[in-house]
Amino acid sequence: MLSYQHHYHAGNHADVLKHWLLLACVRHMQKKDKPFDYIDTHAGAGLYRLDSAMARKTAESDEGVLKLDWKKLKGLKDYRGQIADDIRSKRYPGSPLLVKRLLRPGDKAWLYEMHPQTVNELRGHCEHRRLCHVRQEDGFKGLPAILPTASRRALVLIDPSYEIKSDYQTVVKVMEAAYLKMPQAMLLLWYPVVDMHQIRQMEKGFSKSKMRNVHLFEMGIADNNEPGMTASGMVVVNPPWTLADDFIRTMPDVSAHLAKDHQARWRHQLLVAE
Repeated sequence: MLSYQHHYHAGNHADVLKHWLLLACVRHMQKKDKPFDYIDTHAGAGLYRLDSAMARKTAESDEGVLKLDWKKLKGLKDYRGQIADDIRSKRYPGSPLLVKRLLRPGDKAWLYEMHPQTVNELRGHCEHRRLCHVRQEDGFKGLPAILPTASRRALVLIDPSYEIKSDYQTVVKVMEAAYLKMPQAMLLLWYPVVDMHQIRQMEKGFSKSKMRNVHLFEMGIADNNEPGMTASGMVVVNPPWTLADDFIRTMPDVSAHLAKDHQARWRHQLLVAE
């Protein structure tokens, strides 16, 4: 059993990028009336207290979501609208709760979490009969078992802890297997930037894979030579066609705002063409 718990990190700069992008993808899926399935392989607790002892130990939200100047930063309207009530109550919603709140009749969510305490929290915050299903299983193994979904439309978020360094290679294999089972699925992978060598190797893995239409979106708050998680990114297979332009219009200003030296650090890269 791995020890990672997102309670220490909720609302940090990585959550800002991840949840802004996730919401953009959900909105795109819901442009069609036809239902879709949301699959979260490492769901976490669903909702976190920003004033808890765990959160205050790192105070990462102070340099993340709580630092955002909503009036000055453009392109964050939807993200702000989804979390505003929570922030006022000193809470922060995780990916599964953000998506659950947006599900329509017919849409479904499949949430995987292994940690015993965390999965109980997840059930309390997110489980809902016929709408949101929580499973205490390894999401890496659960994902291929559920694809292709009955709806034939799927949005998948893969967000492991990366406590095991081999996860940087494992995620490429997991995504490729998912892609081969359901090529039309929209696949999202979050990753931390701690060691650029690991990121470059992961990028090479995507380039050599059988996947197509693979984009990378990255946003940082410090130089990569500094210690710790200086940035984070999302690799997206089959992204909304407007996502790259929206990212380029939005995230450079967010990065500059969150960075202590106010220097924007971001990149969008096409890893594999259609």
